[in-house]
Amino acid sequence: MIRNFLYYKTGSIDVAEDIAQDVFVKVWEKREEVDSPTVKSLLYTIAGNLAINHLKHQGVVYDFANRSAIHPSSESPEFIMEEKEFRIRLEEVISNLPEKSRIVFLMNRIDKLTYNEIANRLELSVKAVEKRMKKALDSIVENLGHKL
Repeated sequence: MIRNFLYYKTGSIDVAEDIAQDVFVKVWEKREEVDSPTVKSLLYTIAGNLAINHLKHQGVVYDFANRSAIHPSSESPEFIMEEKEFRIRLEEVISNLPEKSRIVFLMNRIDKLTYNEIANRLELSVKAVEKRMKKALDSIVENLGHKL
């Protein structure tokens, strides 16, 4: 379950497995302090924090790669610049979504999962998934001023 949670946060099964191992190592190191009834929430908290750290690092790597790459295109320089600015703004808006809404949004839009599939994987009701998706879409539209 932790690996799947991380997979949906990172989008890579290999990265998810690596981070999941780190999660369990951290819990093992704190095993004396861990209270049995709260171990599941501790696992998810550590997993979420490690995923955020990984994604921030990947963002730095991605920015560096984008700055140093040459994009040959027949599009006008203005169009290329506007498109790049829009993508940066979209990524920023998505990254600022509340975590629960962001996960549902990415599972639906990137992984192409149905609301029912998302509900099953996250152990939620379909109605909860719908509410999270509506919240994500409303926030994106509000922040971008465009309908997606």
